[in-house]
Amino acid sequence: MTVPSRLEGPGLIIAGLTGGIASGKSTVAAMLAQTGARIIDADRIARDVVAPGREAFQAVCVHFGEAVLQPDGQLDRARLGAMVFNDPRARQDLERIVHPFVFQQISADLKQLAAAQPGAVVILDIPLLIESGWHTALPFIVLVHVPEALQLSRLIRRDGLSAADARSRIRAQMPIEAKRVYADAIIDNSGPRDATRQQVRALYRQLRAIDPVSPSEPDR
Repeated sequence: MTVPSRLEGPGLIIAGLTGGIASGKSTVAAMLAQTGARIIDADRIARDVVAPGREAFQAVCVHFGEAVLQPDGQLDRARLGAMVFNDPRARQDLERIVHPFVFQQISADLKQLAAAQPGAVVILDIPLLIESGWHTALPFIVLVHVPEALQLSRLIRRDGLSAADARSRIRAQMPIEAKRVYADAIIDNSGPRDATRQQVRALYRQLRAIDPVSPSEPDR
């Protein structure tokens, strides 16, 4: 697994955003964007770097074979996901291939934002931020939290999964309660949307009060 030493943008206020499956992280990210934060979506970047013709796409095909390709030559994300879901070694191989390209693009995006919008609050939306170890490269971590029982019911309702399949997907991630110790701020997303929005606005004010990231600041 490739873990960057530091994700930084001089003059920016940077925070990592994570949660658990069906915790509502995307909802919180959208609310943060509405308050004025800039969002860098690691999932979107990960999809972009494995587009046909990109270097990461070629490396994935070489490693996993043509079985991960659709007839039109696009990456079959569902099949690749199924291959790595219950195979830690395969998942680590995929991360080893893709993560350096994701890190490279995030670093480029931060550099552009630092030049264009000094002092901006930048949220790095990274689903498996803690599991991947990337939280060590960031100065501030935000966790979107809901009780596991609510994760389960939301996942069943949202994706039409059986209770057993939903539990399996939740168990594939670090327990959401275990993530609390890594968080500098926690958004409780188990209540009404307005309650979440109030917390997001308070978080944004908290982040705005932080001194922008400087290259001379120590690592976490």
